[in-house]
Amino acid sequence: MVFPYLDIILRSVAVYFFMTIALRIFGKKELSQLNTADIILILLISNSVQNAMVGSDTSLTGGLVAALVLFVINFIIKKLTRRYKVFGDLLLDKPEVLIHDGKLDFKALSKLDISDEELKEAMREHGIEFFKNVKLAMLEIDGTISIISKDQEKLKQTHYKRKHNRKNLQKF
Repeated sequence: MVFPYLDIILRSVAVYFFMTIALRIFGKKELSQLNTADIILILLISNSVQNAMVGSDTSLTGGLVAALVLFVINFIIKKLTRRYKVFGDLLLDKPEVLIHDGKLDFKALSKLDISDEELKEAMREHGIEFFKNVKLAMLEIDGTISIISKDQEKLKQTHYKRKHNRKNLQKF
């Protein structure tokens, strides 16, 4: 091989794009608040894809080349998603309306697997007691729930992080 680390570079690129697609399919929103099972999953995934990236090259240089490739790809992807809307649309989630003028969007809540109790918890953290007092509630792209009250005098800024509460299926 002309360039001995070309294999590592190509493998690292393939693993990066596989992981990006997997996160897009299985729900990046779940990363907003990691629990023990999520951390274990991340550690196991990183261990399982390590050999896929470096192959038989277990040298320090091989590992550093793989890490460098991942950093460079991530940098390029971030630049592309900011510059070209089509990349952003393809790779990034969109904010979702959960409540508009006191009316719950049951279709969105069901699709996003957000429970009634989870939504009420976010409202309480924003100082809102009833759904009818919510002007707008959004699930943001980072997994947080933003809420704007109809009562503009009681605006309160909090940072509610969505918790994943499924017992048997952990999304990554």
